[in-house]
Amino acid sequence: MSLIPELVIANGTVVNSFGRQAAHIIVQDGRIAELIDASQPVPAAARTIDAQGKLVIPGGIDGHCHVAQVTGRFRTLDDFATTSTAALWGGTTTIIDFGIPRDAQETPLEAVLNKKRLAAESRCDVALHGSVISWDETVPWQLEQLVAEGVRSVKMYTTNRGSTMADGDTILKVMREMVRLDGLTYIHAEHDAIIADCTEQHAADGLIGIEHLHRTRPELAEEVSVKETLALARYTGAPVYFVHQSTPGAVDLVSEARADGQEAYSETCPHYLTLDDTVYGTEFPEWYACCPPMRSPETVAALKERLAAGAIHTVSSDHSCYDLSQKRERTDDIRFMPHGLPGVETRMPVTFTALVTESGGSVEDFVEVFAAGPARINAVPRKGTIAEGFDADLVIFDPADERKVDGGALHMGTDFSPFEGKALNGWPAVVVSAGRVVLDEEGFHDPGPVGRFVARNGFTEHRDALAASPVLSV
Repeated sequence: MSLIPELVIANGTVVNSFGRQAAHIIVQDGRIAELIDASQPVPAAARTIDAQGKLVIPGGIDGHCHVAQVTGRFRTLDDFATTSTAALWGGTTTIIDFGIPRDAQETPLEAVLNKKRLAAESRCDVALHGSVISWDETVPWQLEQLVAEGVRSVKMYTTNRGSTMADGDTILKVMREMVRLDGLTYIHAEHDAIIADCTEQHAADGLIGIEHLHRTRPELAEEVSVKETLALARYTGAPVYFVHQSTPGAVDLVSEARADGQEAYSETCPHYLTLDDTVYGTEFPEWYACCPPMRSPETVAALKERLAAGAIHTVSSDHSCYDLSQKRERTDDIRFMPHGLPGVETRMPVTFTALVTESGGSVEDFVEVFAAGPARINAVPRKGTIAEGFDADLVIFDPADERKVDGGALHMGTDFSPFEGKALNGWPAVVVSAGRVVLDEEGFHDPGPVGRFVARNGFTEHRDALAASPVLSV
């Protein structure tokens, strides 16, 4: 190299989803310039970080975050500066947020453009999903404009009637458009009629407080919705991605569809791998208000088995930053509570502990669901892999480093963590984002609003390009 590189990560064990090697990582101009075998001398650099005895993995991609989200009368308490800072503290260097219309007056395109403006304050890179609630003759044009903005996925909800729910006709028509535009359809799958009826019955019996949340949204509602949506995806030929799957039955339906040739993907979240429905009988059940709710211990164990077997493709946080005062306004009636949990900062250690420490998975398996899989499925260019030409998004950590979660010491802009007091492995020691060292032994170094908006590739375009790569097709 003709120039002295800005940064060298020396002597680390570099772990990608497809294997590992002992190497020095050369960083220049925000990219990985070269990997050199660790048996070679360490090159001179403006800064050298010795990763001897530690693992170096790609920076995480959190494909499911809600930042500054307005839902009804509630707004999450964060902004992009706060959430991106927390993401970096947790080893995540790219977040993918949602442009969800606030109300019937905001169009899908306006919702995305508003989030894109807000994301200018981000400390890490940001991509976006769109969202469609109802169909009209402008939707195809709006989706084309989203593609022009670099937004290649659209989320729809099969529940939440009166707010974010899309009906079956809308889902089918949007899927067809996403095929035309080489995009990906995201689905929140819970059967609305089942949930609405079950909730009404519990309300009639006076069993509608937060301690009963898990009984109002049965596993059957999730699995029926997944089955129906897979049928629509098969009919239209649309690639489909299911967010926050909480049951092994839902994951199995996706696995069966994939075995039959469909492009279908399962995401789960850290809380579904580590918390069960006994939390609703604890002193603070409001800490666990989310949809879908936590499931039985048996379901959690079976979901972890699916993760260890590779049937789950990504683990995302579903980060939603409400605080306890918001949660406690209506603990007496779950129909009026804000649902969602803070988790962008704890995604790395919770997932690592559940998959590697507790389930015997490999670090390569962890990299797949934490970084490589989210980058590949969401068609995020130059992310999720440590290889020449990729963005210098890197995390150094010691898998034996165990820490207890202290919600008050986290950085997500809220006053609790659902993982409070849990001992976890897999915390980042050093985080490099776009070639900048943002976390090291001296603490966090705020880079300012330097996060870039990442325009994503087309779904099949990206898949085919990776398949042609001699490294990434492994």
